[in-house]
Amino acid sequence: MLANSLTNSQSLKEFSVNEISNIIKELLELNLGVVRIRGEISGLKIASSGHAYFNLKDHLAVLGCTCWRPTLAKLKVPLADGMEVIATGKVTAYAGQSRYQLSVEKIDAAGDGLWMQILTQRQEKLAKEGLFAIENKKPLPFMPKRIGVVTSITGVVIKDIIHRIVNRLPTSIIIWPVTVQGENSAAEIASAISGFNNLDDEYKPDVIIVARGGGSIEDLWSFNEEIVVRSTVASNIPIISAVGHETDYTLIDFAADKRAPTPTAAAEFAVPVATDLHYTLKMHYNRLLNSITQLLKYQQQVIGSYVKILRYPTYYIETGAQKVDELGLRLLESMPNLLQFKSSIVTQLTINRLNPGHYIDYCSLQLNNLHDNLTRSFNKIFDNYNYKLHLNSQLLSSLDYNNTLRRGFTMIKTEDGKIVSSRQEAILDNKFSVKFHDGELLVQKLH
Repeated sequence: MLANSLTNSQSLKEFSVNEISNIIKELLELNLGVVRIRGEISGLKIASSGHAYFNLKDHLAVLGCTCWRPTLAKLKVPLADGMEVIATGKVTAYAGQSRYQLSVEKIDAAGDGLWMQILTQRQEKLAKEGLFAIENKKPLPFMPKRIGVVTSITGVVIKDIIHRIVNRLPTSIIIWPVTVQGENSAAEIASAISGFNNLDDEYKPDVIIVARGGGSIEDLWSFNEEIVVRSTVASNIPIISAVGHETDYTLIDFAADKRAPTPTAAAEFAVPVATDLHYTLKMHYNRLLNSITQLLKYQQQVIGSYVKILRYPTYYIETGAQKVDELGLRLLESMPNLLQFKSSIVTQLTINRLNPGHYIDYCSLQLNNLHDNLTRSFNKIFDNYNYKLHLNSQLLSSLDYNNTLRRGFTMIKTEDGKIVSSRQEAILDNKFSVKFHDGELLVQKLH
């Protein structure tokens, strides 16, 4: 039997190591094709050539992976050990180590946790640069002539925006079609924003709406890319962001001049309602008309008074002349009295100047009167205080306990100097000091 086996083995085709390795490689690539594999990255190494080598592992197995430099450069998420990812590529064989491996063509984050971590880090970085500062926000125009829209040409988003704008206030709309998801999406969105800013004034919009429908954080990731944020901040045209649903937030929402919860709301922010404008204009028109009517009535009254003056100019001239005459007569009547008063003042001054001795005598008399008044006031105050001092002295004398002792009373104190004021207190001590008006006597109780 062994001989038969040896005979059969001699009839088998002979392969070189390289040949059998290539056969295994072809079998793996042809039979498996492109696959998606979920696992945790471990042993990550990036060679000087720019290629990345790492393992994908789960709790049961390990799979070697190779990510070539062109693919690595296009990854949205930087690779790191411990990261859970979904790798897309072809299973192939590496003859140099007799092992199979995955040639990675694409890597996606597995779950939203990693995406949120990267988003938070990027948000903090851009916020430190001041890209989200409120003071840099530009006001939206009240009634734009043209509205630029950056979004996908297909889908309901562009239809909702157009429908809402037409219903509120028909306005010229310029659409810049872009892909809102995928590898080149972020570059297209940034290019569209820059493109609108570079248009001639004849075609340049007054406001730009950047919009797309809802989706997962990965679907909306293009609006978190730095290139989109920086182009939004650099725009000289105000930008309204309307990405996802009301609860979805992307970095363009922080960079835009206005964030709308939905694309429909963005259209409402962009243009006012025509009926509201009509009502406001009508209200202002009525107020202006009433103001003009009141002003005309007032001016008619003013003109009417001027007409009366012009119709009877003689009356007003005569009235004015009469007032002038009355003032002149009053002035003439008051002049003699004024002159007499001033003359008496001058005479008195002359008398004082010609008789200085009389003036000195008058001043001396006034000084003597002041001295007498001052003396009387001082004596009166002194007598008053002397009387009060006498009363207080009598009161103080009446309150002196020594006078009470002279009338036969005594004062009893304990050894520590405390006054005994009751029989109950006297029972508690054995020694006392009895004070008379002429001295003290020590007393001790006998038991």
